Amino acid sequence: MARYTVDEFIGVTESRNPGEDVFEIENDRFLKINLDGQVWTKMGSIVAHEGQIKFARERVFGNGLVKLLKRAASAAGTRLIKTNGRGRLYLADKGKMISVLNLEEEAIYVNGNDLLAFQEGIGWDIKLMRRVAGMQAGGLFNVKLSGTGLIAITTHYDPLSLRVTPQAPVTTDPNATVAWSGTLSPKFKTDISFKTFLNRGGGESIQMVFQGDGSVIIQPQQEVYFQAAGLKRR
Repeated sequence: MARYTVDEFIGVTESRNPGEDVFEIENDRFLKINLDGQVWTKMGSIVAHEGQIKFARERVFGNGLVKLLKRAASAAGTRLIKTNGRGRLYLADKGKMISVLNLEEEAIYVNGNDLLAFQEGIGWDIKLMRRVAGMQAGGLFNVKLSGTGLIAITTHYDPLSLRVTPQAPVTTDPNATVAWSGTLSPKFKTDISFKTFLNRGGGESIQMVFQGDGSVIIQPQQEVYFQAAGLKRR
C-alpha cells in the first residue's frame, strides 16, 4: 500500500483537467461538468460543486403528463435534477466507471440506472419494458436520448460494445445490458435450459434479443435491480 504525506496525496489526487470541455472524465470514476447553462443529472450523483449553481427537481408536469404516468408506473422512475448556473460539478455513482458519449443527431437507449448526466439540448423519454418478464429481469425501464450533445453513462468495470447486424443478432442478459443504439428494438425471450446451465436454479432465464443494425453496450457484472417475486429491491 502506497503511503503519502498529506501534500503528496493531494498532489497525486487533485483535479488536473483544465476545464476546456463541458464533460470531463477525471479518473474513470468522477465526472467533472464545466457548467455554463443547464444540464440534467441523476439524483444523488453530485458529490461536490463550485460556483453559482441552482438545483431543482424535475417539475411534476415539466415534461408532460405521459412521462409522469410512466414514472408512476415504474417503481424506480427516472429521478433527474435540473442544474443551472455557472461553475463546476463533480459527479459519481457508487464507484462505477463513467463514459462520455457524443450524440450527433442520433438516438441511444440507456438503462435508467446507468444514466448519469446529459446536456440540455438532448431530448429524452422514459420507455417501459413491454413485458412483465422484462421487469423481473431487472432493467425495469430505460431512457431514450436523442439529438446532439453529450451524455454520461456508468458501468461496473470496463464496458464492451457488441455489433448487431441483420445477419448476426445478439442476445444479452438484461442485468448486464447498459445501452443500445436507437435503431434497435430488443425483444424478450425465455430459456429454461440456459438458466439451468448457468446454475441459477429453477424458473425461466429472461434474455434480450437484438436484431437489426446497431450496437449493444454490456458490462461485466449482472446488476439485479428487482427480485422476480414481488419486484422487491435487493
